[in-house]
Amino acid sequence: MELTAEKTLVKDSHLATNPISHGHELTKEQIREIVAKRAAKEFKEGDVVTLGIGLPTAVADYVSEDKHVIFQSENGLLGVGKSQPKENPDTRITNAGGGFVEAKYGACFYDSQMAFTMMRGGHIDATVLGALQVDEEGSLASWLIPGKFVPGMGGSMDLVVGAKKVIVAMEHLSKGTVKIVKKCSLPLTAYREVDLIITERCVFNVDNEGLELIEINPMFSIDDIKSSVTADFRVSRNLKFMDV
Repeated sequence: MELTAEKTLVKDSHLATNPISHGHELTKEQIREIVAKRAAKEFKEGDVVTLGIGLPTAVADYVSEDKHVIFQSENGLLGVGKSQPKENPDTRITNAGGGFVEAKYGACFYDSQMAFTMMRGGHIDATVLGALQVDEEGSLASWLIPGKFVPGMGGSMDLVVGAKKVIVAMEHLSKGTVKIVKKCSLPLTAYREVDLIITERCVFNVDNEGLELIEINPMFSIDDIKSSVTADFRVSRNLKFMDV
């Protein structure tokens, strides 16, 4: 790991202090909210964004009302709104993960062929996806061997290659298993396509030099991050706290 920048940071900054024990646990709901809220800050006015299934579908709920972002779902909806209330939802409108969502004013529906044409044709400004593994080169693994629990990569292969910005939003660990690794051991969805990694513990920027820790949850320390990844990373001199 790059230590020079970190030593300077630890010596001169209050970020060196760990305010909690290593055993601190967040609930699934807390993790989902922290990650989705942080991912929602990445979009610019007018962006067209595709959200992957699972945790990323929650991102639409946290975009500021005064920011015009158009969410697309790969099952054929342009203009995805917030999640519908659990009581009496309109079951005709779902996202790609089968969750009930609103269709915003001006939304349109189309078939999967059109949805994938948009994704493959460079019309998506950003995509937010989950992952099983991400490595220090920005390669992504989001599926397992066919016949296992996760059947295949689905539309993520098209998204990570076609979108202008690729954001991985995921839990930091999976049942104690490290997900940010030196080299993906699972079958790759795409090679060196990830631009940003967001977890409940931290945010990594991915560039030609590898991973750069740019934000950290104030509930965790740099040592916590070190002990929960196997990837090498450097610490930004402008390291900030995540807004949690």
